[in-house]
Amino acid sequence: MSRAAQPTLFDNVAGAKITAERLISLASALGAASAPDLSHVERRLVRKAVPVDDAQVEALSRAIRSGGDPLGEYFCELRRPEERRGQGATYTPLKIVDWMISRAAAWIGEPSRVIDPGVGSGRFLSRAARAFPHAHLIGIEIDPLASLLARANLAALGFANRSRIVVADYRDADLGPAEGRTLYIGNPPYVRHHQIDPAWKAWLSLQARKLGLEASQLAGLHVHFFMATAQRTAPGDCGIFITAAEWLDVNYGKLVRDLFLGPLGGMRIDVIEPSANPFPDAAATAAITFFEAGTRPERITLRRIGALEDLSDTTNGRAIRRERLESQIRWTHLTRPRKRGPAGYVELGELCRVHRGQVTGANKFWIAGDHSCGLPETVFFPTVTKARELIRAGKILETAAGLRMVIDLPPDLDVFDRGELAAVERFLSRARTLGIHEGYIASNRRAWWSVGLRHPAPILATYMARRPPAFVQNRVAARHINIAHGLYPRENFGDMVLSNLVDYLSRSVQVSDGRTYAGGLTKFEPREVERLWVPPPELLRQGAIV
Repeated sequence: MSRAAQPTLFDNVAGAKITAERLISLASALGAASAPDLSHVERRLVRKAVPVDDAQVEALSRAIRSGGDPLGEYFCELRRPEERRGQGATYTPLKIVDWMISRAAAWIGEPSRVIDPGVGSGRFLSRAARAFPHAHLIGIEIDPLASLLARANLAALGFANRSRIVVADYRDADLGPAEGRTLYIGNPPYVRHHQIDPAWKAWLSLQARKLGLEASQLAGLHVHFFMATAQRTAPGDCGIFITAAEWLDVNYGKLVRDLFLGPLGGMRIDVIEPSANPFPDAAATAAITFFEAGTRPERITLRRIGALEDLSDTTNGRAIRRERLESQIRWTHLTRPRKRGPAGYVELGELCRVHRGQVTGANKFWIAGDHSCGLPETVFFPTVTKARELIRAGKILETAAGLRMVIDLPPDLDVFDRGELAAVERFLSRARTLGIHEGYIASNRRAWWSVGLRHPAPILATYMARRPPAFVQNRVAARHINIAHGLYPRENFGDMVLSNLVDYLSRSVQVSDGRTYAGGLTKFEPREVERLWVPPPELLRQGAIV
């Protein structure tokens, strides 16, 4: 039966498919409408509520009291992932929520208040209310429909009298003074930088400078939430956040890494593999971050989790010295125990140097087309310009048919005769008209018109996909741009060694050897490829491969 055809509690109880009005009506009937601190926009929404049958309300209330979140599930049905993406509304599985709350309870005892900076339907606060029976509960939510659901869940559980839902942006929300220890817990929204208002980007830069740190304009919204939390914490305040794990490695994530090692007082990071499905709406690696403001532990625990069933096993973490984290620009590889190959195997870097392909700065112009007619044949190079060209080739690229030509002019144009030079000048004049010479990449080259393709690599490899890399023997001497890595042997090993090396890499490298970002893309940096374990040349010559 398809997802759309499956009966749901809402279908059976409410007698109709979910709509915003029906969801508002149910939330209101469960107690959301009676909250004394409803915002103006929430009041406008509850005016749309219509009467619902008491039996319907009681059925939902029972589901909530038994640990479910039917309102949150309806919300996710009403607004599909692509609709929620603009506000980063990815709801955390209840199994992870329960574990995070239980870890917080075992770690800090009872806080005086619990703050969820992106409360959604109230999953974290509902659990926190039971775990911390005396704590004041504060949820911040920018979406008024979601805030009504959080109010309804807390009211149905009997916790409305000690909870407050604030409809605001967490970065400037007024949460009032704290009278004791605060626990920050939740799933800060993931929104990419191009959807963030420039004024908020300027805010992030300003707040970072106040702390002596730097912020990238490419930072996503979850980075902003880490900053806003660092601003609010007092010594002794604690936090557990679950986010996409890419901040562990990407350049814009440096601010989070600096906050973690600095004012937030980072203590532990648990990384969940994407195969465990930590975010149902996005195939991505998750990072659960533990911090206690005012602390500076000498060692920080890093743990990798392959399945949600392994969450409760906290014995397999690695204690990493703070100095090592401070010296590393990427952290994901530190979550994995040093991988050992079979006896006698070596790191791939001992056999090959790995280099990413050249960045052209303007593929549409530097890839040959009608605009390049008349140029000398010597400036056209068959080139791998799309990862699928390698995936389609299998283990051997045997023909250049189907590959596009990249134009690579020499830095010194005096090598052309008069007729050739005239064609080149016409081509470059067109480039100047289009502003190609003013692009960042072109303007930073020794000669802006010379792409500088690398020499053909005997082995080519994809490095970003939702699958392991494709390793391909390059028998047609194709060049490659920055969609692929080139493997350059450190000595002439011969065709058999290269062929067997490609075969071994093709069946041994796994997605887990790379770094998975939000959206499920797994990336292999050149140094990560060089750290892969492979048979030594003597075994590759014999074909004796484990």
